Amino acid sequence: MPYTFDWVAKDVVKKLQGKDLRPVKCLSDATKFRQFDILQKTTQSLFWKSEDTPVGYSLLQILEPNFPVPETEVSTPIPLKHTVSQKLKTNVDVKAIAEGSASAEFVQSCGYDIEVQSTSIPESKLESLQNMKLLDQEPSFVKDCRMGRKNLYVVTEAFVVTKGTVLEDSSSVDFSGKVLIPQYVKGQAQGQWQKKSTDSVPILKGSVLAYKKKQLVIENNTCAILLSANAKKKTFLEMLNMQPRSGIFAQPMRMQGEDVFYSARIEIEPYTTRRLGLWTNDISPIGRIEEPYHQDFNRLQDEVSLQIEQLALLSKDVQDVVFSSLLPMLRNREVLHDLMNMLELDQLGHMDGPGGAILDELQKDTSPPWIDLKNLILYLLQALMVLSDTQLDLLAQSMEKRLLLQQRELVRSILQPNFKYPWNIPFTLQPQLLAPLQGEGLAITYELLKECGLKMELNNPRSTWDLEAKMPLSALYGSLSFLQQLVEA
Repeated sequence: MPYTFDWVAKDVVKKLQGKDLRPVKCLSDATKFRQFDILQKTTQSLFWKSEDTPVGYSLLQILEPNFPVPETEVSTPIPLKHTVSQKLKTNVDVKAIAEGSASAEFVQSCGYDIEVQSTSIPESKLESLQNMKLLDQEPSFVKDCRMGRKNLYVVTEAFVVTKGTVLEDSSSVDFSGKVLIPQYVKGQAQGQWQKKSTDSVPILKGSVLAYKKKQLVIENNTCAILLSANAKKKTFLEMLNMQPRSGIFAQPMRMQGEDVFYSARIEIEPYTTRRLGLWTNDISPIGRIEEPYHQDFNRLQDEVSLQIEQLALLSKDVQDVVFSSLLPMLRNREVLHDLMNMLELDQLGHMDGPGGAILDELQKDTSPPWIDLKNLILYLLQALMVLSDTQLDLLAQSMEKRLLLQQRELVRSILQPNFKYPWNIPFTLQPQLLAPLQGEGLAITYELLKECGLKMELNNPRSTWDLEAKMPLSALYGSLSFLQQLVEA
């Protein structure tokens, strides 16, 4: 497995074992999570977490000048190292590429050697950062976040790389023995064939690998840092008193440690009851017993179905542009991440490559007025960002091989009966759903499921449900459903 920046950041967080410590997901953002940097969260789903998006401002830039900033504490450097070297030597049948017999040796080495340092403000000193007065003229991003009811956070601790390093991943394959390659020689020949590849990713001094954050609370012309993660507050408190149209009022709901708005009048689903821009009044009958929201698979299915219904109403040309643009982007997390950040920050400017084609469609704004194309694409991007690099590559292969429909039904068959269980429970994959997936298609599908955290073995239909797999499986279900609609368009 190649050592990407994303993988290394996650591994560093695992080694540091800090409470509420989060990895920086993208190398291009590695300098945007420094102490006091402001982040926003734009949640499109209640079933998987969205990433923190840097807004490009520091807290100190929106406060009145000369505000007394508490002194930062700097830890001693922490050296971290992880290396893997593996060698496999075997006799292989190379009839597919040559006639004869040969031995092969596979060698791979990868890893990192890095040093990080924490810069932080202790909890005791954060008390002084309360009731801070904002600049008289607030930045435009604050106005946009207030109107969009987005929560804002501030980085309170950052683990910074103290000296530059390079992530390296090298591999080699050696074939040797008696081989006959028809297109080059006649007869058999003793020979050797070797292939080497090396990938490297530089991480510069000052890059942030991991961070901690706390929520900002803004009211009138002051702001404060919310010290307790359990306090149920929104960034913009005044929004709680505003009355949206039709008398629907918003209240916060706790969901996996994050505050999410829901409509109290129409149950608690902002996406599954808003059909084509119209609010419905589906109120549960008195006395009806329901599963908690996050334990009800039907809620996830309704949420995903609404996105697909709206996507299907777009013109074939628009869907074709999104499809043809996403396919090459699935093999490049950095590009997907950059596009997601631009949409979350409402920056529909210029972007090179396939992401630019999607931005062009958004700027044309030819979709029906009741369909928000930007939020549809953002919904998919946030789901894709939950998945691993391996899964993104496997999704691209699945799109090319037209496996998405069978994979979606297989994932649904796992989620539906197990969604509400918080413990490990064995289950068996349905044979009729595995039957259409043969050979390489079955291997791709099993790897997709294994990357979610399920214990899968090829040609073995039995596995075990794991609560940790619930969120990535839900995101995979949403991604497969969305991409399948684009394939069908």
